[in-house]
Amino acid sequence: MSDRKSSVYRLTESAILLAVAAVLSVLKIVDMPYGGSITAFSMLPLLIIAYRHGTRWGLFTAFTYSLIQLLLGLDNFSYATSFLAVVMIALFDYLLAFFALGLGGAFRKKLPQGAALGLAAIVSGVLRYLCHVISGCTVWAGLSVPTKEAVVYSLSYNATYMIPEIVILVLGSVYVSRLLSLDGAGISRATVRRTDEGKPSWVLSSVAYTLLLITTVGDVVYIAPALQNASSGELFFTGLATLNWLGVAIFTAVGVALFAILRVIATRVTKK
Repeated sequence: MSDRKSSVYRLTESAILLAVAAVLSVLKIVDMPYGGSITAFSMLPLLIIAYRHGTRWGLFTAFTYSLIQLLLGLDNFSYATSFLAVVMIALFDYLLAFFALGLGGAFRKKLPQGAALGLAAIVSGVLRYLCHVISGCTVWAGLSVPTKEAVVYSLSYNATYMIPEIVILVLGSVYVSRLLSLDGAGISRATVRRTDEGKPSWVLSSVAYTLLLITTVGDVVYIAPALQNASSGELFFTGLATLNWLGVAIFTAVGVALFAILRVIATRVTKK
């Protein structure tokens, strides 16, 4: 592929993934009781861009995404009490928070694809979390955050939605890495052996891993709201006692069993 075609392909691919990320960011799968929300892998497309095209391009795309998020969150600036507060909100709740997603390719040449993307998801998610903590204990102290012990509260409150968000992001990163190869000139299906009839076991494996992903994300979506105190917004582990753990266990067991069955079938079909 020529340099010009390569540049056009990179720009087109990045624009599509950027649009997907923006759409996913407004599709909230959980609204927390006191505040904050969890999305369905909204940060993953940005990590993929950075992984495929390098940190420099990834940071540029992540910055573009941060501007989109800033525009979507303009209502938050109405709570600012000074120009400095406006700057702090823009920097730590948007620009720097999402700029960290440009680190998606930081581990590409050091680890296998799944591990590299998963570790990048953790690092990017933690950096975003810390940015929100800084904003919470400075700009929002005295507003939505108690003035006293603002740092402790901000650490606790932001953890209630960012921890599940990071968990889902890591799950999505591993899932994508199991099914797709991101290292080539284009995104392609992960390499698998084919059956004698020419039907790839990749299809059965895809269904199996999709079921496993749905199961684990379903568990996170169900459990996450119980981690936030509905009255104060703080991290609230005792809320886990109110959950129907028998239902969680049955749901998880069924999902894992179906995953295992499909994986066994896929393996046996491949060996025929």
